[in-house]
Amino acid sequence: MIVNMKDMLNKAKKGKYAVPQFNINNLEWTKYILEECQKNNSPVILGVSEGAIKYIGGYSVVVSLIKELVKELKITIPVAIHLDHGTSIDSCIKAINAGFTSVMLDASKEILDENIKLTKEIMRYASKFKVTVEAEIGHIGGTEDNVTSNIMFAKVDESIRFTKETKVDFLAPALGSVHGLYKGEPNLDFKRMLEISIKTSTPLVLHGGTGIPDDKIREAISCGIVKININTELQIVWSNAVKMYLSNNPMVYDPRKIIGSGEMAIKETVRQKIILLGSENQA
Repeated sequence: MIVNMKDMLNKAKKGKYAVPQFNINNLEWTKYILEECQKNNSPVILGVSEGAIKYIGGYSVVVSLIKELVKELKITIPVAIHLDHGTSIDSCIKAINAGFTSVMLDASKEILDENIKLTKEIMRYASKFKVTVEAEIGHIGGTEDNVTSNIMFAKVDESIRFTKETKVDFLAPALGSVHGLYKGEPNLDFKRMLEISIKTSTPLVLHGGTGIPDDKIREAISCGIVKININTELQIVWSNAVKMYLSNNPMVYDPRKIIGSGEMAIKETVRQKIILLGSENQA
């Protein structure tokens, strides 16, 4: 069933587990993720970047694709359709109007006052449609959709002010994680993470889940993280499986066989993440 993120993440906060956000890139990835989450009875957030929206064919195409797959595959677990790193109010409004059930407005590169102003604006619009809103404070580093930024850690006092004034549903504070691949060991500030979680009482989101050791993922969940974004790892395991398949089958040209050769790699990674995050049988 298609839902927003409110109930699933509030339930995760109480149950001390996290819900996975798996980013989608095409029909096949969406199908594989939905099937594996259904099999493991896990709620799931399908993250869609602006780049993926453009690639797939538009906001409405994304929503129609997901809704029809949910219907045809008889998916009964909670499924949220989430705009990942919306770069503008306009992008968020387009997503909401198309039927996305949740949006992230990433105004983290703006000064705090402007970030608050823009987040309040999209909160007012989203509330009319019962769409949940995620926002970012500080700068989450790394590269995503060819956009690169440096880490700037979220401050506790600014996080408190931000959540109090915006009443945002979920907060993604920059606390050492990065998008893409890590250069060295991830350095997460768990003390600050826990303090922000306690003092804001807001469900927290961890971006850049790829490459963070399992023990640190578990610690992050114990510090208030209820949603963890996973994208790069799926891209890596899928591409490696496809490369291997093509190496062993150089005469194959059927795109269905080529794309489908990465199915098991994606599903196994999704299963592992569900177990790690504790969302198995939480639908």
